[in-house]
Amino acid sequence: MVVGSLMAGRGELERAVMQVLWDNPRGVTARAVVDELPGRELAVTTIMTVLSRLCRKGLAVRDELIRPHEYRAAESRADHIADLMLDALGQTDDREAVLTRFLGAVSERDTDHLRRALGRHERPA
Repeated sequence: MVVGSLMAGRGELERAVMQVLWDNPRGVTARAVVDELPGRELAVTTIMTVLSRLCRKGLAVRDELIRPHEYRAAESRADHIADLMLDALGQTDDREAVLTRFLGAVSERDTDHLRRALGRHERPA
């Protein structure tokens, strides 16, 4: 993913910052986030504002015992994407149609993975 192309608006900047947090699970400072966002001159204060917003949204956590503060993602990228997918699925009255459309759009490799995952989660009769 090219982070520089995600920098047009506030939502894109938040996504780019989340990318940095996911890439650095042990935590990063606001300065380190700025350093990892190439192709754009951003002030540390701008990134601190974005990080604070992400913390308020529950997407990031701040370790206030360390100076300068370190930030990390509140959940893994996979958990976050799964939550987004479940939220999107919850917005329809016709879940079967949405799931059918989704499965028709994924690769054969993804379909095989889903079959294996479903097999591991089969409920006893």
